[in-house]
Amino acid sequence: MRITFIIPSYNEEANVAPFFDAATEAFARQSDFDGFELLFIDDGSTDGTLAAIRELVPPAQVDVRAVSFSRNFGKEAGMYAGLQHATGDIQAIIDADLQQPPRVAFEMAHQLICHPEYDCVAAYQEQRKQGAVHNALARRFYKTLKSSSGMDVVADASDFRAFRRNVADALLQMPEYFRFSKGLFSWVGFRTLAWPYEVQERNAGSSSWSTRKLASYALDGILSFSVKPLRAATMAGLLLSLASIIYLIVVLVQTLAFGVDVPGYATIVCLILLMGGIQLLVLGIIGEYLGRAYIQGKMRPIYLVREEYEKRGSDES
Repeated sequence: MRITFIIPSYNEEANVAPFFDAATEAFARQSDFDGFELLFIDDGSTDGTLAAIRELVPPAQVDVRAVSFSRNFGKEAGMYAGLQHATGDIQAIIDADLQQPPRVAFEMAHQLICHPEYDCVAAYQEQRKQGAVHNALARRFYKTLKSSSGMDVVADASDFRAFRRNVADALLQMPEYFRFSKGLFSWVGFRTLAWPYEVQERNAGSSSWSTRKLASYALDGILSFSVKPLRAATMAGLLLSLASIIYLIVVLVQTLAFGVDVPGYATIVCLILLMGGIQLLVLGIIGEYLGRAYIQGKMRPIYLVREEYEKRGSDES
């Protein structure tokens, strides 16, 4: 059997060599696989990431390949490109910064060999090292995604996974532009084993995932797998319409029975602002869905390749 590590990489020049050393060392200590492929997806890096990949000297049974994008298309595009180019019977998605240890990826792949009833192993953090607010928001996001989509979502699972080729083939049947892999892995419905691991310190550099990007990514996940925001907007409209009718009846009764003693300026202004805000919110939700449909309808490619690189272990002189 052959295993492929899919490694989305953006400005990871300082991490390429340490990751390569850790991955090849882990491969040398196992006997489940005859071949090992390191597939780096250079996501339009502006540093020397691709040059660092070219300098790697793979040992026997190890192949190093790279797919370099014409610009930065994002991690989701990188993972999709990895699925398209990977050749392994078992594949694993793993980051290059060594926060996700390669030895753990081999442990997950080993579980697939020992347990043929599973098709995917999803790693999750046993103990999150982020702050309390971040952890609470992350837990709430996974609960919201699970309840709104109706899918079986592994709580706290990251993109760090090992899976069989049939899972990769299923994912490639969904060439949607706005990709959210955590949801796609759940949607395809293969049996998944949750695997705990401890996140390590980043080897070098800093993460490009800011709080704003994480919030936007979470919103993409909800909108990609649920129409409940639209249904919530519909329910809000119905409730406000009912409240308006009730308020109209109250005003009519007061006017006919008691006359109008108070002009009600403040009440009218508050109602106008409330209704206007809710209308804009509903239009914004509809616009998010329409915008995604508009961009998807253009059928643009998810990524563009600038160049590809390959060096096989047997080519070493």
